[in-house]
Amino acid sequence: MFNQKDMIEDFQEISKKLVKGFDILTQLDEIDVGTTPKEVVYREDKMVLYRYHRVKREVSPIPLLITYALVNRQYMMDIQNDRSIIKNLLKQGTDIYIIDWGYPDRKDRYLTMEDYIDGYMNNCVDFIRKKHRLKAINLLGVCQGGTFSAIYSALYAEKVKNLVTMVTPIDFDTEDGLLNIWARHMDIDLMVDSYGNIPGDFMNLGFLMLKPFMLMLHKYVNFMDFIDNDEAVKNFMRMEKWIFDSPDQTGEAFRKFVKELYQENRLAKGTFTLGGRPVDLKKISMPLLNIYAEQDHLVPPSSSIPLNDLAGSKDKELIAFPGGHIGLYVSSQTQKTLAPAVYKWLSERSQSDSRHTSGTKTKTDKILSKKESKTIKKESPPVNKNNRATSKDNSVDSKDDSAVSKDDKAVKKDDQTVSV
Repeated sequence: MFNQKDMIEDFQEISKKLVKGFDILTQLDEIDVGTTPKEVVYREDKMVLYRYHRVKREVSPIPLLITYALVNRQYMMDIQNDRSIIKNLLKQGTDIYIIDWGYPDRKDRYLTMEDYIDGYMNNCVDFIRKKHRLKAINLLGVCQGGTFSAIYSALYAEKVKNLVTMVTPIDFDTEDGLLNIWARHMDIDLMVDSYGNIPGDFMNLGFLMLKPFMLMLHKYVNFMDFIDNDEAVKNFMRMEKWIFDSPDQTGEAFRKFVKELYQENRLAKGTFTLGGRPVDLKKISMPLLNIYAEQDHLVPPSSSIPLNDLAGSKDKELIAFPGGHIGLYVSSQTQKTLAPAVYKWLSERSQSDSRHTSGTKTKTDKILSKKESKTIKKESPPVNKNNRATSKDNSVDSKDDSAVSKDDKAVKKDDQTVSV
């Protein structure tokens, strides 16, 4: 039965929440993301390589390079203090480097996948190898960054000690993902020829349309339930910041990625080439840890799992985690399990008789001599110099590991609201 008194009380309660929520929103400062201390150690064009500050005195002898997707921002892995895979890995004792691809502009439209993988990524690997005097380092690739890492590991197996892939698309011929189905019908040549770079807002709209009710309506209705909770509002805004922080996609790299992978599935078929060289996933010979999310609607499990069959590694493991594409990094459950699982797997395969700071050479360390480290750059294949400018002074390696870079750019894209 209709109760006018209850209705008035409910209205008053909602009004109080809205007033408090308005006060919270109007007093919000800049939303902080990616706050774990790190410093710039290498730059090239718009790409920046960061090294995170250690939180333990003793760290793994083999450093870890994280490669994130071009389409999103890497600070999703360090979205807030209590939801940070980066911080959890550091606490375990991992020595972490991460690539920030930056924000492409019009003059970058001719950057290719070769520029990203043979150029920027390979230069970062060589920088770390030279700094630590190692022949091989650990790689961790996320989403599209995982695809890049798999391709890199197939071409440069001698430089990769262990490979970890997370929610990584490999077999694009699947009916389980709406994104895979849509991509088959894109006129990618028309898009790139018309736009040059593909706008980040266009890409983001496509991601939202994969789950329009949840991502464009439901989460904002639910927002009213905690609008008067200061911390909950800040957490929500961090996710919103990440979701709508979408860099443009360089035209030529995007063209090749969509046409040859999404539409022609060349990587899984064994017909993909990079810089004229065939990419054979059987040449991934190092230990492989392949992690996927069971409810991932962006990179469905059926796209990630085949890597374990296609890779030539004798030591390979497949791990499933509950949740979606972004939930893998922000859920409270995976905060307790994901980083320890990755660290344990890596540490069991990164043992050495001496620290990387030692001058002692051992077979397990694979430490480079000074003469070898000086010739690292000569190993890299030529990159199309017409496509990207080369910085004259790329290295900004700090002599003090305690220095914190104040030049850190905020990033944005999340999944608390995506349930991805």
